Amino acid sequence: MTKHYHENNHDLQPASPDKSPAAELDAAAKSLPEALRISFITLKVIMIALVALFLMSGFETVGSDEQALVLRFGKIRGVGKNKILKPRAWPYWVFPYPIEEIVKIPVGKKVDLPIRSFWYYQSKQDLLDESQGKTRPLRNETLDPITDGYCLTCSEKHSDALTGSKGSDYNIVHSKWQLTYQIDDPELFFKNVFVEDLKPGDIYFNLMTKCITPLLKNLLEDAVVTTMVNYTIDEAIKSQDSIPKDVKSLLEEKLRSIKTDEDEEDEIENVCGIKVVSVYLTDITWPRQVDEAFQAAHKASQESQKAISEARTYARNTLDEAAGPVAEELFAALHDPPADEQTTELLWSRLSGTAQEKIFKARAYRTQVEANAKANADYFQSLLPEYRQRPALVIQGIYRDAIEDVLRNVDEKFVIQPTEGEEIRILMNRDPTIKRERKKKPGTETAEK
Repeated sequence: MTKHYHENNHDLQPASPDKSPAAELDAAAKSLPEALRISFITLKVIMIALVALFLMSGFETVGSDEQALVLRFGKIRGVGKNKILKPRAWPYWVFPYPIEEIVKIPVGKKVDLPIRSFWYYQSKQDLLDESQGKTRPLRNETLDPITDGYCLTCSEKHSDALTGSKGSDYNIVHSKWQLTYQIDDPELFFKNVFVEDLKPGDIYFNLMTKCITPLLKNLLEDAVVTTMVNYTIDEAIKSQDSIPKDVKSLLEEKLRSIKTDEDEEDEIENVCGIKVVSVYLTDITWPRQVDEAFQAAHKASQESQKAISEARTYARNTLDEAAGPVAEELFAALHDPPADEQTTELLWSRLSGTAQEKIFKARAYRTQVEANAKANADYFQSLLPEYRQRPALVIQGIYRDAIEDVLRNVDEKFVIQPTEGEEIRILMNRDPTIKRERKKKPGTETAEK
């Protein structure tokens, strides 16, 4: 009985005050405000940090080859030149997205756009072999207009005199082009050229070139087709400088012709804000299927041009040799229309070459003839008194002088006294060596001449 009481008495001993439920609740109540205070402080710090990070995300730098536009709720912020943010050493600050957004447009970058729409079809293996300098046989003996690109050139530059239209024959050429462009006006480009919205991880430059490539490609193809049809195939293959200039001018004209309702009122020349830097014709050739025939025709054309060039050179040299550089000018002055006498005389005085030499000889001969005629006139004038007194004697003297003058240059002379009843024969085909032997004799009159 005592033992049982002792045990019960032991079990009913009061617990330690530190381990009582009230004490534990009191400690928890005391730690809760402290935890809440620490949590609120941490939350404030986090919120302040987030706000700071949010505000710091508004700092943006503009690269040296970029210009930027600030969009406030999707519309361009600023007026006039203040719309454009240009490169500078320190960053710009704008309200972070979605309040404001900065769009960087690479105005300083020149983009190369290769155009192979007019080139024949090449597989990957063909391109690899071409890069290694290998040639592959033709896949098709005829040109396939579905897979092979090409453009047309006129056969000859001729026109109908009545209608003024060009000939209907055309030739096919394959060509490669390269267009180089850049953004000239970022505001007009952003307003009028469609570019897809940026997605996370996208680069605006890549997205921009992807979106405007179809527009520029179509415009360039149209300009090439319109320009090439005005050239012959020989001109297209040889004139790789003038054709790109014409294509560039036409492409710029097509870009200027693009208008919107607002821009028509403002009379803006280029609403796209795109500048064409250059247009190059990187390669051009005739169809491979007619290579042999074209080579033969091209060789014949070259030989023809060479012959024409040689003929023109010969004509020019002949004119220079005959009359000097003023030959063509003098010919034009004498014919259509006739020039005034002073100009003609000046051109005659500038003549050179064989023509001038012949003119000098002609003038000298004219002077000599005039002098001889004057001398003869003086001679006959001096004989006139004598002739009036003794005409027969004067005529006989003139006849004798003429005979002496004629016989002075005769190699052989025969003096024959006519007699009646005798036959006189003269051998005309004598030995021709007689005259040569007489010339060889140093003392003869002929040798002296």
